[in-house]
Amino acid sequence: MNSLFLFNSITRKKEKFVPLKDKLVTMYNCGPTVYERPHIGNFRAYIFADTLRRVLEFNGYKVKQIINITDVGHLTSDADTGEDKVEKSAREKKKSAWEIARYFERLFKEDFKKLNLQKPFRFPRATEHIKEMIELIKILEKKGYTYKISDGIYFDTSKFKDYGKLGNLKKRKDLFPRIEVNPEKRNPFDFALWKFSPKDQKRQMEWQSPWGVGFPGWHIECSAMAMKYLGKTIDIHTGGIDHLTVHHPNEIAQSEAATGKKFVRYWLHVNFLLVEGQKMSKSLGNIFTLEDIEKRGFFPLVFKYLILTSHYRSEMNFTWQAMASAENTYRNLIENVSGELIMDADLRGNKKNVNYSLHESASKEILNIINNDFDTPKLIAKIWEVLRSNKSFEYKKNFVLLADEILGLGLEKFIKRKIPKKIKDKVLLREKLRKEKKWEMADKIREELLKLGYKIEDTKFGPFVKLIG
Repeated sequence: MNSLFLFNSITRKKEKFVPLKDKLVTMYNCGPTVYERPHIGNFRAYIFADTLRRVLEFNGYKVKQIINITDVGHLTSDADTGEDKVEKSAREKKKSAWEIARYFERLFKEDFKKLNLQKPFRFPRATEHIKEMIELIKILEKKGYTYKISDGIYFDTSKFKDYGKLGNLKKRKDLFPRIEVNPEKRNPFDFALWKFSPKDQKRQMEWQSPWGVGFPGWHIECSAMAMKYLGKTIDIHTGGIDHLTVHHPNEIAQSEAATGKKFVRYWLHVNFLLVEGQKMSKSLGNIFTLEDIEKRGFFPLVFKYLILTSHYRSEMNFTWQAMASAENTYRNLIENVSGELIMDADLRGNKKNVNYSLHESASKEILNIINNDFDTPKLIAKIWEVLRSNKSFEYKKNFVLLADEILGLGLEKFIKRKIPKKIKDKVLLREKLRKEKKWEMADKIREELLKLGYKIEDTKFGPFVKLIG
């Protein structure tokens, strides 16, 4: 097996991947906060998580994947202030918080499916794990990591050794104005574990706790759900690069303080997706969803193809021109794989051993590329190199089929599409006419097939028939 190397955000270098258990990988991917439909930048992270899982499975691992649903506790400010995003959305849309959460969770899962992303082991909801969160906070309290102020129970980051190692926070004084808002906090980076419900208003989502009526902090949710389903130490945790400085350092601190064990062995972060060179924001009106892409006439998997042409650790710029280009390329890719090499039966020979050899050869080529920190741009470039090469059609088809096990572009249904017998018969008749040098009659068959949606390319291996349109 080719060794798999990935860039670990906490060590800031590529490392050989070795799971805790020989053939099982535990993986937690930060999921959506369901107060609105996830935008295309959010989906870049989910596409990466799915690609990562596919690569692990291609390497022979079984993956236990968790993607959480944050349906409470994510406030509008990283400083643990502001309104709960779900409750704010409910107020603005004149719906209940529960209705909003379930509605946008459903839309997320619909978009998830449209992008051909594999369903994880679980989509746990934060609201269904309040008990686990309270128990985790009680452990932290018993160990002396918590303190109480007027608006909640907080984690004392000064008591946790190496706090902020993941985001290199000791050198990030620029973050202080963003997080050091509450004067009652002991330290700038201290964060809420449990927030008290405001005395002057009734929240829709609140629970009884040993500290009073309230709701969990955003960070404690992920730790509780990750450890419940994956154990105290997990192999891989992913998320957007924006989580490097707040959410993920806090997850590490509270989890490791509670268990005394390493929380995550490999941290992987996806860079930002810009739109027309700018950060997505409501004020600029450049926040687009998968629904917006579909309304412009683009197939969702074209967007996925575009995302995979850029390395996950590189900042990527989304433009509608790039989408149009990706659509042309994706259609061209389908045309190249939606075909069949038509040969007389006596020329086919025994393919069984040949196909096994082709499979092994293609697998090695693919692993050599993708096992170097998930280099999807290089794999896509390799696909086109193979398609334009003089290799046999069987090798080309097999290579693309295997590569798509990783890319998840839905190419299998096109690759495995069979040319109808009546079309094959016409192609073979044309070959017979060509051998007899009856060029005009042969050309008429080519034109007839073109009108039926089949394009013939003459190769040294025989006529290759593509499905077009």
